[in-house]
Amino acid sequence: MQMTIPHAFDGVLLRSFLRVELRLSAKMIKHLKFLPDGILINGEHVTVRYVLKAGDLLSLSVEDSENADIEPVDLPVEILYEDADIVIPSKPANMPTHPSHDHYGDTVANALAFRYRESGVPFVFRPVNRLDRNTSGLLLIARNRPTAGRLTEQMKKKQIEKTYLAVLDGEMSEKDGVIDACLHRTEQSIILREVCPPDAPDADTALTAYTVLAAGNGHTLVEARPLTGRTHQLRVHFASVGHPITGDDLYGTPSPDISRHALHARTLAFSHPTTGEKMEIRAPLPSDFQKLLQLYFPTYQQERNLT
Repeated sequence: MQMTIPHAFDGVLLRSFLRVELRLSAKMIKHLKFLPDGILINGEHVTVRYVLKAGDLLSLSVEDSENADIEPVDLPVEILYEDADIVIPSKPANMPTHPSHDHYGDTVANALAFRYRESGVPFVFRPVNRLDRNTSGLLLIARNRPTAGRLTEQMKKKQIEKTYLAVLDGEMSEKDGVIDACLHRTEQSIILREVCPPDAPDADTALTAYTVLAAGNGHTLVEARPLTGRTHQLRVHFASVGHPITGDDLYGTPSPDISRHALHARTLAFSHPTTGEKMEIRAPLPSDFQKLLQLYFPTYQQERNLT
């Protein structure tokens, strides 16, 4: 990262500039201090006590080196937004977010590793959010360590807003609501989650707000807003109120109308980690989700022209 110091910061301590203007964490600054080329002014190593001058060229060694354990694989993934700090792909269903057992070469991480290798750019996979393999939609991925730290802090402070579209089994009578139910792992599986009492020793608080968009033909279309980020939260929460996500073979039943659970990460709203600009990214609906809406809610689909 390189930048020329503006006149407004003439006479400011470099430490203050890094913390306040660039919003680097204390941990990141400490890391840079011990790199030979971590913090340079006009090509020379300086300490954070350096007093900035207008026109100084500041260089920070924040670029990533390669993820040696992620194999670059040429896979189709649509990129909805990309700059030097973040990349936002629209993950298709049936593609894991990152490598795991039995999935070492078919993930979003593999696809991005290939994309950046072809561009000659070092790549480390730093996802800010994750999606189940069969959930489609938006992933927010940091392209360097400082960005990852800032976005993680936004996530902790609940400043990143996520909305999902989900098709549920059964017709809900209410228009909106909040599901407040703690979750934990089941005793039988390291994968499955279930609702549990708040005083259970491993209970995690979980909150989901939802709005009913349409109902009919034995199904409900909802916009869901997870206010916490627990594993399988939306899937378990909707199943717990008697309306599992259509096609969910873990918490509901398979569907003849869609070959995966009908859950799509629709929007992400957050502040850009470097500029502070308010951003909102929307993922188009995949074809299988559109077909399901046309089948169950044809009037709503035509009125809203959801794509």
